Amino acid sequence: MASKDFDIDQLAAYLHITPNQVTKMVTRGKLPGRRVNGQWRFSESEIHHWLEEQIGIVESDELQRFERILEKNFDASIDERTMLCEFMSIDAIAIPLDARTKTSVVREMCNVAAGTGLLWDAAQMAEAVSAREALHPTALENGVALLHPRRPQTSILSDSMVALGITTQPFPFGNTSGHQTDVFFLICSTDDQMHLRILARLARLVTDEVLLTLLRSAQSPVEAMEVLRAAELELIESDIRQ
Repeated sequence: MASKDFDIDQLAAYLHITPNQVTKMVTRGKLPGRRVNGQWRFSESEIHHWLEEQIGIVESDELQRFERILEKNFDASIDERTMLCEFMSIDAIAIPLDARTKTSVVREMCNVAAGTGLLWDAAQMAEAVSAREALHPTALENGVALLHPRRPQTSILSDSMVALGITTQPFPFGNTSGHQTDVFFLICSTDDQMHLRILARLARLVTDEVLLTLLRSAQSPVEAMEVLRAAELELIESDIRQ
């Protein structure tokens, strides 16, 4: 399905900012856009990729704003799941993850995802994830990598899902600051909108150093799932109180 285009007013409504702010951002090169007959037009898919990049670099408070924007724009009739843990299962968690190189991590994480029955071709997903990593590494400075393909792999995926793997030792995984990585999430989504929602929630959760400490000390997939669920519920309750 072809990506639709936004005009300035439509994109402003989508991002919950003013048309003037959109105009300033695109003229300053801070938004991907193009001129068509003298008018600015914005590809929905390019805006989704821009949002993905913003999610990876903004601070925790800004992540909350991004997540709220995505929630407001999300068509609830497509999928009513609201928690990250609803996209995960015990079968999609590997502790420890038996991998010591970037290539083996991607391969094993895709194998873990395929073990749920939701992903039909682990090799094809691994190829797509590796291509995304080559374009821009997803490893963060806190030792977490948020693996995902650049585009939804709908032909080999029956439903959106998230897998988790934790290695016994951290190792270089492409973080530009040189930090090593030992916690790996794999996001497999059926559409861009769902991908952004999952990515935004994950990005917020992994800013919590207590959560990461508990995940790294988890002795089983069940324990890791309990840690994630408790942290996510606390995050949701905090949002409600604000």
